[in-house]
Amino acid sequence: MEPTKLTPKPKLIIIGAGFGGLTAAQALRYANVDITIIDRTNHHLFQPLLYQVATASLSPGDIAMPVRAVFKQQENITVVLGEAVDINENNQVVTLEDGGTFNFDYLIIATGTRHSYFGNNQWEENAPGLKTISDALKIREKILLSLEKAELESDPEKRKALLHFVIVGGGPTGVELAGAISEIVKRAVINDYHNMKADDTNITLVEALPYILPPFDPELRTAAVKMLNKMGVNVMVNTMVTDVDDHGVNTKKGYFKSNNVIWAAGNEASPILKSLNVQTGKAGRIPVQPDLTIKGYPNIFVIGDAAIFQNKSGQELPAMAPVAIQQGRHVARLLGDRIQNRKRPAFHYQDRGKMATIGRAKGVAELGEFKFAGFFAWVIWSVVHIFFLIGFRNRFRVMAEWVWYYITFRGSVRLITGVDVYEKKKEGEKKRQDEKEMENRKA
Repeated sequence: MEPTKLTPKPKLIIIGAGFGGLTAAQALRYANVDITIIDRTNHHLFQPLLYQVATASLSPGDIAMPVRAVFKQQENITVVLGEAVDINENNQVVTLEDGGTFNFDYLIIATGTRHSYFGNNQWEENAPGLKTISDALKIREKILLSLEKAELESDPEKRKALLHFVIVGGGPTGVELAGAISEIVKRAVINDYHNMKADDTNITLVEALPYILPPFDPELRTAAVKMLNKMGVNVMVNTMVTDVDDHGVNTKKGYFKSNNVIWAAGNEASPILKSLNVQTGKAGRIPVQPDLTIKGYPNIFVIGDAAIFQNKSGQELPAMAPVAIQQGRHVARLLGDRIQNRKRPAFHYQDRGKMATIGRAKGVAELGEFKFAGFFAWVIWSVVHIFFLIGFRNRFRVMAEWVWYYITFRGSVRLITGVDVYEKKKEGEKKRQDEKEMENRKA
């Protein structure tokens, strides 16, 4: 259906201030349209570097920018802090969690994804995922607290579990986390602890598929495994997780005792997509038309990780930042043309390559027919990520941190600041209760 009635200035709502939503809004800076951008956080997050916050290499402020600061000079945009929970596509209304409503003529859904436990959401308590700054800080504190506890732990088995780090998922996020954690616990901070050696730590990367880094060429996958092994990471493929509990991970190949399990194995779309009267695909994402709209609703666009888009070869585009950015630009062009009643072209993705870093001066990159592994791939990765960061200040700070870490192997944000006292109290009470039950059994 077409919008029932266009106002003199059409109302565009963008849900999500990630790569796709932000790009679309910026590209419509001079368009004759009133834009409202809604996000449940007040900042745009550069997710590709989130793992570096989780591993204490960067601060949250290095990879995030307040949304209002991004659009402070854009007169046709209104920023709303709130969580959209319902979309009425027929009445063209978006409803927020607090009950507020917004009417639209056009809608862009760019909500991204959240980590998925494939129906086992109870695992999240013991295996946090990595999608937000809050997630990253929880993981960072979990890692640092484990090192502190291990320094004082006299029981060898308990100490072994504290120093065992298990990453579930061998995609780019999992690989980058494994490499970064290895460098932190084996090289960067180990000398700060007198009762531990690098060999006491153990990092395991678990992947259900027969290989890691599925989007990459097999040659680069092999190179990545070799680099990880050299860094002390035990890569286990064909290893499906069957359960996660307080003490570790159970897989079809055995049980791994660990106090540090991190989930990087899957993603699922935002629940708001379920409020639309359309059929969703795998992981709750929505199949879109060639112009990135929902079938039957040419005024509603879905872009980025929330969309399932097939190229001419019938392959689905990966959930990557470059895809979301190009789709955001395409929709912005369509809206400008649509407002002027011009024909819509289909979206075509320009694949400029993919890359992943595996640690200091190590990485893999695939740029068309060219493949790189090692130092040069890491340089390409670094330059590209600095370029896409928003704001000169962020680019300068991140570059300075990387140069400092490259020279010294020391990060600058190894602080424990957000320990939940209540959670620690509960942990202590549970430990005392377990000890009491053990004494009763012996008696």
